[in-house]
Amino acid sequence: MSKLSHLDAKGAAHMVDVSAKPVSAREATAEASVLLSAEAFAAVMDGTAPKGDVLAAARIAGIMAAKKVPELIPLCHPLAIAKAALEFEPDPSRHAIRIIATVATSGQTGVEMEALTAASVGALTLYDMIKAVDKGAVIEQVRLLAKSGGKSGDYKASPLKTAAPSADRARASKARAKPAPLMGEVAAPRPRNHGAAAEQRREAFRAFMTSRRLRPTLWAKQAGVPSGEILGFLTGRSRGFSEGVAEKLARAARVQVGDMFS
Repeated sequence: MSKLSHLDAKGAAHMVDVSAKPVSAREATAEASVLLSAEAFAAVMDGTAPKGDVLAAARIAGIMAAKKVPELIPLCHPLAIAKAALEFEPDPSRHAIRIIATVATSGQTGVEMEALTAASVGALTLYDMIKAVDKGAVIEQVRLLAKSGGKSGDYKASPLKTAAPSADRARASKARAKPAPLMGEVAAPRPRNHGAAAEQRREAFRAFMTSRRLRPTLWAKQAGVPSGEILGFLTGRSRGFSEGVAEKLARAARVQVGDMFS
């Protein structure tokens, strides 16, 4: 008997019979990342992409894809999906968008393929929405992060080891990462050296945003400031904020200004 459940004793592909399995709550989470140029990343986060709201389109596409898996992958079972959700984690330091897809059901087989498909199609849709700005965007790191339920029990992926980029890729990234003016912001030459103190403030600010799950565009809108102020600081294009911006951001986040940089 083959150890692969999708192959029968004669090696022929078949849909696994799960009728004897008990119904249980199952959930799976998968991820995919899209690496963008600085200009494309700014367009996504600032809402100025030619096709419109990039993340909204990617979210809907991923949810729809999770429900279409049996039509795309031949041996997958049709499932009554109870939950399909996509979240986005921007990484300004890499000009990347991380997509996290979570799918849940109560049934006799898992939803790993549904989560992986949702993350993958979300990434493909993000590329489609931004390709007019950056045809060289890269989709990478599609993998299962976690699953629960079923006979095999729980699974959690190990952290990935980040490999050093090749010389060619480093040169390409450098060439693609030329900053472009953002809406409501005047482009300025990037300082050669902001100093250790400025970099520490930037890292603290980035950690503050991550801990509170603050999105640049939404936070800027709530504060009544251009989102380019936040993106410019995060990407190192500016040393800090224009007069009064930090105070407005702090009020919108309901913290003191110092809390954002400590």
